[in-house]
This record gives sequence, C-alpha cells and structure tokens, in this order.
Amino acid sequence: MTTKKFLLPILIFSCLSAFSQISFGDSKKINENWKFILQDTPDAKNAAYNDDKWQSVAVPHDWSVEGRLSPTLASCTGFLPGGIGWYRKALNIAENKRGQKVYLYFEGVYNRSEVFINGHSLGKRPNGYISFAYDATPYIKYGEDNTIAVRVDHSQSADSRWYTGSGIYRDVWVVYANPVHIAQWGVYAYPEVNKNKGILNIEVALENGSAVKTNLTVVNELLTSDGKVVAKSSQNVLVGANQENKITTKINVKNPKLWDLENPNLYQLKTTVFKDGKAIDKAVTPTGFRNFTFDSNKGFALNGKGMKMKGVCMHHDAGVLGSAVPRDVLKTRLKTLKEIGVNAIRTSHNPQAPDFYELCDELGLLVLNEAYDEWEFPKRKWLEGWNVGTPGFEGSHDIFANWAEKDIEDIVRRDRNHLSIFAWSIGNEVDYPNDPYSHPVLDGGKDSGFGQASYGGYKKDAPDAMRLGNIAKRLVAAVKKYDKSRPATAGLAGVSMSNETEYPGALDIVGYNYTESKYDSDHKKYPNRVIFGSENVHNMEPWLAVKNNKHIFGQFLWTGIDYLGESGIWPSRGFYSGLVDLAGIIKPRGYFRQSLWSDKPMIYAGTYLANKDTELSKDAWSLWNYNEGQMIRVVCYTNAAKARLELNGKVVGEEQKYDEKTGVIYWDIPFTSGKLEAIGLNNDNKVVSQYLILSSQQPDALGINEKSITIDKEKGVAKVIVQVVDEKGFPVMLSDNDVTCIVSGSGTLLGLDAGNNSDMSDYTDNVQRVFHGHLVAYIQATGGTEPITVKFTSNWLKSTEVSIQVK
Repeated sequence: MTTKKFLLPILIFSCLSAFSQISFGDSKKINENWKFILQDTPDAKNAAYNDDKWQSVAVPHDWSVEGRLSPTLASCTGFLPGGIGWYRKALNIAENKRGQKVYLYFEGVYNRSEVFINGHSLGKRPNGYISFAYDATPYIKYGEDNTIAVRVDHSQSADSRWYTGSGIYRDVWVVYANPVHIAQWGVYAYPEVNKNKGILNIEVALENGSAVKTNLTVVNELLTSDGKVVAKSSQNVLVGANQENKITTKINVKNPKLWDLENPNLYQLKTTVFKDGKAIDKAVTPTGFRNFTFDSNKGFALNGKGMKMKGVCMHHDAGVLGSAVPRDVLKTRLKTLKEIGVNAIRTSHNPQAPDFYELCDELGLLVLNEAYDEWEFPKRKWLEGWNVGTPGFEGSHDIFANWAEKDIEDIVRRDRNHLSIFAWSIGNEVDYPNDPYSHPVLDGGKDSGFGQASYGGYKKDAPDAMRLGNIAKRLVAAVKKYDKSRPATAGLAGVSMSNETEYPGALDIVGYNYTESKYDSDHKKYPNRVIFGSENVHNMEPWLAVKNNKHIFGQFLWTGIDYLGESGIWPSRGFYSGLVDLAGIIKPRGYFRQSLWSDKPMIYAGTYLANKDTELSKDAWSLWNYNEGQMIRVVCYTNAAKARLELNGKVVGEEQKYDEKTGVIYWDIPFTSGKLEAIGLNNDNKVVSQYLILSSQQPDALGINEKSITIDKEKGVAKVIVQVVDEKGFPVMLSDNDVTCIVSGSGTLLGLDAGNNSDMSDYTDNVQRVFHGHLVAYIQATGGTEPITVKFTSNWLKSTEVSIQVK
C-alpha cells in the first residue's frame, strides 16, 4: 500500500479584494467605459485613433454570445461566431502616481491577445484562459489620459471542442505599486497539521524594480475571520537592484479550526513589506488549515476522515451569458450543485475565473483544477454536429511548444493558495486513441479494454503515443516548481494505450475517463496507483463502482451543468447531459443524483407514458397532464428507505423499498387528473419527504419566484424565475408562451434563458419562449440607487412584476 499526503493551506478572504489576485500594490477594477469593434483595425493601437463610432461596452464582455446562432457556423462552439475584435479605453493616471509602477492585469482574454498602451505593445498572450499582467510604466503619461488598446484574435473560431466565448471576458485591473514590492502572485502559504498543532509555511517573493539594493522587513500576520491576530512573524531581507529575492518562514497555531466541506473555517494571511519603517506594500491572502491523503487502497481522506468525491465536470459558460459570468450567477450555480449533493468540481478543461475558486473556498467545494484539452497535436473539432461529418483541426496546439510550461506555471502560481483545489490536472483525453496519438496496442480488438472508440486500430503514421510520457513529465515538473503540496493528475481516455507508456507513472493520482471496467484489473496490476473516475456517465453502474470499492475515491460526472458547444446537429445550442440546465434549473437527472448523493431527506417524482418496453428513466419531468385512462409510469427518486404513491388522497402505488441496483422506485398507473403525491418513509414508517405534482388547466398568468429581491448596486445580479401558471396558480409544464421582459430603474437585462437546448431563436433581445413553463431573467444593477422594476408580459396571460432593491 502506498499513501501520499498533501497538506494544504487555505483560507478564504471573503472581501472582493484584489490582494487575492495579483498579490501586490493598490489594485482597482477598470471594467467600465470600454469601446469595442468586431473587426481587425490595426490603427486602433494608436492613441490618436478615433473610436467614437465604436460600441460602448463594459467588461467582462463576450462578443460571441451576442452574435446570432447560425447553422453555417461550427457546432463545436455552439453555432456562434468568433472573429477578430479590438477594445480601447482611456485611463487617466494622476500626476501624484509619478514614481510608482503602473501595471495592467487581465484575468482572461479569449484569445491570442496583444495589449498596447499609448501605441506601444506590452506583450502577447495566446492562451485565452490564463491571467497575466504587464508593466506599463515606461509608456505612461502621468496627469493625462492613457489609451489602452487590446487586439483579440479568435479568427480560429472552431478552436475548441466546446464554447469558449470571445473577448475580454474576465475582469481587468490597474495596479499601482512601489518600485520595490511583492512579486506577482508572490505570496504562497501552505499548511501542515500535526494533531492539535497547525504550521503555516510561508514564502514571500519580492521584486526590486529600482536601481539600488534595498533592505526590507516582511511581517506576516495570521488573522481569524473576525480580524483577531493569532500568530505573527517578521524577517529582514536584502533585495539587490533590479533583482528578486524571497523569504521563507513558519507560523504556528494551536488548535487551528480546520477547513472542511460543511464548515469552511477561514483565516487570512496579512503580509506587509516595510522599508525604513514605512509600509510600502501589502497583500491579504486566503489561507487556513486542512490536510488530505490519497491512498491506493483506501482512497481519499479529508482531515483524517475518509470520504468519496461526488464530483461533476463543469465548463465556464452560463447559457445566454456566455463566458462573461457575473459572480452572483456563478455563486447561485455552485450552491445549486451543492444542494444536489456535489462536493467536488473538475474545471473542464481549463482554469476558470478567480471568482470561481474564491466561491468554492467559501462554500466548501473541492476543485480539480485542469489546464489543457490538447497538447502538441490537434484534436477533432466537430463542425456539423457532435461526431457528425468531417471534423476541423483548429486549436491551441500551435502554441503548446512555446507556452506549455509558462502557462501551467502561471495557473499554479495564481491559484495555489485556494483551499478548494486538491489537485492539478495537466490534461484531458490527450491520450484519446487515434485522436491524435496511436500505439500498436490499439490492434488488440474488442478485449483491449477501451471504453471509447479507437478509430480503426493502430495507425503507424499517427503521432506515437510513447511521446506522452515525456510531455507529462515536463508538465508535472512545471506544477511541482511552484506547488509540491498537491498531486498532479490527468484525465486518461485511452488507459489501456497509456498503460504502455510512461504517462500514468508521471502522475501522482490517475484519472480514468469512462473506463470503469479497468478499475479492478488495473488496481491489481498497478497496486500503488491511486485511481479515480475523472469523467463518467450518469448511469448507476459507474457510481456503484465508486461506492463499492474503497480504492476508487470518487467520480466526476459529465456534466454538472449543461453548456454551450459540443452541439449536436442543428438545432442544438450545446451539450445536454447536465444535472442542471443552461438556465441554472435542476433537471430530473439532477434530482436522481441528489437521491444518491445528498444526506438530506429528499424525494422527487416524474412521469412518462408506459409500455412493456419502457425503461426506467432518470429524465422524467414532473408532469401530470395526460389523456384519461392512459397508462403512465411514475418514477420516484429518493434517499428514503421506501416510498408510496397517492392520487387524490388514495394509495395507487403500494409501498416499495428503495432499489439499491437502480436507485429508482416506480409504479405504472392509469391517468386520472388531480393531485399526485410521492411520499418517502423511513424504516419506522415515519414520513420523511413528500413531492407533489398537480394537473394544470390552461395557461392563465405569469408568476415569479420572489416578489422582492435585494442586490448590490455595484453590478449585483438578480436571477428571477418566471413560471406560467393556471388560474389556480398551478405550474403549466406544457406551456410554450413567448415572454417579454421590460426593465426600468437602475438596472439592465443581461439575458433571458429557458434552458431549452434546441431553441435557436434570437437571444440578444428581451423576448424569449418558456420551456417546461418557465424561464430565467438575469437583471444587473447599474450603480444607481433607484429600485429596479422588472415587468413580464405575454399575450393572453396576466402580467407580473418584481421590485428589486439596490444597496
């Protein structure tokens, strides 16, 4: 047996602070008052260029999701456009900032960006998921407006297997700093926990941008969430002119409060740099105490307690909002996943916005942070529909040789202080058989152990799979350069092929995509290998393979939330296997998973037409409107010991015990309109959960989930759910009415989304058709104090409205 221990820090700093981002200087968001044009205009880099006719936008901004869906575009990215765009902004740098360094920090620009200041190029960053900063100081005009210009080249619009978005789709900051300051992402804290003692190991990297060597004092203070200092240390350090240096120290804490998934106890590390007794820089870093172990026989343990990871894979878009997802929307989505019982998320297949990690820290969710979906060669990108027609081969492979290590190092440095992250993934399915790598083992036939297509056996002219091992070693070394406290991993699609290479051996823990059949045989063959399901379907069997085997520590379903791209044949906006739909609403399969994963009592009932060949469905909607006498299958998802079914107060489905093999209780009954109720019971026959479905009449009115909502006036976002109801107020699931949204006051409509994957209508206006009787409106505050009034209307239906208070 092999046990690998990885001890992490981490705490969450709940304030929306720039410190957790760039870790030095005085940072300010500069998201407002940008100009944008969707065309290549090379002269736009120059300060004198006239952009008066350009569109005014605020960032984060995703121009692709604002485009029109078209069957002439690529299905892989959701039938939405790419292109080349330019952004410009005037930024006044006050005269009193002279003598300070001025940096521009971008959390993410998709993709192949180049940034200019007053006509001077600051640099290029091709990877659209990486955060980066440039020193603009040499070109700054103090006391004047300075022109920032950003060229974004997403002309390779089909460069991904899923929707990416286009543009400056994450926050932008200006950072003012003393020439001598903490380095970018220069504070690194990681803990050790030994019985009742916590040890916080701290590194602080310092950068001297001046022409003289400088003596500094670095003070680190550890604070509780309420601001109480529990430990402190101080070190002196000399930093040479135009050089870097770092200090290392330890802070001891007796009986620290450990972070776990139910009680994410938080600390904050305050780092202050002094020169001649004067504070010249500071940073506040999320940190705290926890430990975890991965064991090849016993699986995963958090703070010494064994547990299964109940994970989902998750892309970074949010339906109608594209990739520019506000923090409030992201928080709601993560809370919904946690309500279902999810305790871990895999960032498929790229790092996400900083807000994502901060929220996972705060909410108590584990994160598998992933870097790449392809390495040195391109994968197939489907253009006419998922696995249909002739694929394209645009991608990021052309930048891999020059940027691979640099990108992954920056991912690790930016995110390494987040408690939520338990591992770094260096790739997803880069070993997919014959897409692009091949190996003679692919001629092994049906018994070769593959769970996915191998595209016709060994192809001697394809890239040699033996290359995978050396690349993996390089990337793992880049990870370990900046963080040795977490394991490195990857999602392997062709495990049988990769087992013939050095690839799995380069990893600390090994993810298996859709190859549960190899769990037992590989555990026996490689007894020291820590194995988990890095990507899995929603069927019961893959979950039982985790639940019933101690050595498999968890699974990650494909997928947690429906996402744009990887679309089927038109009409299809995206991939539809999520527990939650594009609008953020829990789907039936989400309730099925909740019955398997949640510890809180729950029950759900759904229905569909029954016949002798009917299978048990995980996608049964809560509908009770059929023709009188039709035979209907009622399925029940519950974590109760047993359940019964009542119709209009009478038992029509006899009590049945929970089915461990299928996870589904069901009854076939003739339809009679009225009130259908599934009732969950414990072993003592006590009612522990109930679920009600009502037969509805004709649509009569629009209803909303809340009549009064309060949001932050600074870009706070309200999610308003609109439901078509009958005259009794019962939801009308079969309705498909068009709804118009009108916003007044200090707010704006970001978008309407009903979660319908096949609705390819215009999403840029204020009209949308409901799906299963409902839709979601995203309303964002615009900075004023006037209450926001949102009115919803539909032909032949009574209207409704909601008042949103801003504070």
